[in-house]
Amino acid sequence: MTKKRWIAAVLVVGVAAVAIFGVWYFVFRDDAPPAVTLESATKSLDDATTATTAGGSATGLDGTWTVDQSIGTFSDFSSSFAGFRVQEELAGVGAKTAVGRTPKVTGSMTLKGTSIPQANFEVDMTTLTTDDARRDGAIRSQAIETSRFPKATFTLTQPIALGSIPADGEQITVDATGNLTLHGVTTAVAIPLEAQRKGNVIAVVGQLPIPFADYGINKPSAAAVLSVDDKGVLEVQLFFTKTT
Repeated sequence: MTKKRWIAAVLVVGVAAVAIFGVWYFVFRDDAPPAVTLESATKSLDDATTATTAGGSATGLDGTWTVDQSIGTFSDFSSSFAGFRVQEELAGVGAKTAVGRTPKVTGSMTLKGTSIPQANFEVDMTTLTTDDARRDGAIRSQAIETSRFPKATFTLTQPIALGSIPADGEQITVDATGNLTLHGVTTAVAIPLEAQRKGNVIAVVGQLPIPFADYGINKPSAAAVLSVDDKGVLEVQLFFTKTT
């Protein structure tokens, strides 16, 4: 092969590689934000100032711990939020993970010794946003129908046994058993949670599979939507500081 032909072959291969990458990046790449993890949640607590001053003194953990919306920022998902993940297939795009989140989460939990006897939370579903304004508009009248069912709630029905008083930096895994109300339907659930206390802040993350049929949720329909899974995932990332 002559030098010119060799150079031409290299250029063709290079152009083909760039083209393939471009197709993957703009068409097939799933650019949804990653699922919640305790590691990513506690990154926003790595600042020692935040971790040691928020919520006052760390001594005496017993009391009411309230969702603190001043920690982190929602734009990079370093704050408290709740949301959903669901797999869908779009015309001209292919498989995609649709993710909707909102920072409008309120509520608190009571810590008493090695137990959490009470916890209540409410999510303003009307403020859920995704990466597509068309999807945001659709969920108001389809699927979770936020215009009809603007609130989702969770109420703990069984105390959470911690085993021991959480030490600073200790990671724990527990199940929160309670009543989840979504789309106007209340169902008993057990949400797997991971938690860690850093200074005066407790970070909690969790995910729960949501079969749409259990909550009377009909899959959305639109010309661009080829298919949607019949289940999704509820996800939460919450930061708590002691208030009383």
